[in-house]
Amino acid sequence: MELACREDRAELSVLEGRPVRWAARLTPHGYDTITYGRSRPRAEPSLAAEGPRRLVELIPSQMAALRVFIGLADRLRVPPADGLAEQVRAASCDHGIKRWQLYLTQEQITSAAYGFWLHRMTGSAAEANRFGREYGVVYTPPSDAGNRAAGSRPCADSART
Repeated sequence: MELACREDRAELSVLEGRPVRWAARLTPHGYDTITYGRSRPRAEPSLAAEGPRRLVELIPSQMAALRVFIGLADRLRVPPADGLAEQVRAASCDHGIKRWQLYLTQEQITSAAYGFWLHRMTGSAAEANRFGREYGVVYTPPSDAGNRAAGSRPCADSART
């Protein structure tokens, strides 16, 4: 945005028939900013068939961890829930409270908790702990006994009683 000079304000005053004390016009960067802002997807609640959505607000480090989880989707054996990647891409940041806002289904919230668990196992537990406190969802991996392949036998040490 650029402010009008004295001569431009004088011309505008004549056209308006009243004094124009200040005026401004958008620069090319200003127009581009407005165009870009209007084209960005927005996270909004949806009443889609997948169920009700809940507002989830994430701090920047949580959003960064969730983006890593989404980015690895095609390499993970337990991929993110359907629609989670779209919600992450469409998330908006409320700069006043410094939180990313997403509207997630319960399945997506559970999937996000899994992503935060992966982050906990390889880095910081703060993001998973905060998510658990705020949304009451903490991922806990199933016990080892439930994960054994059919036909496998327990270790000799665990078979002794």
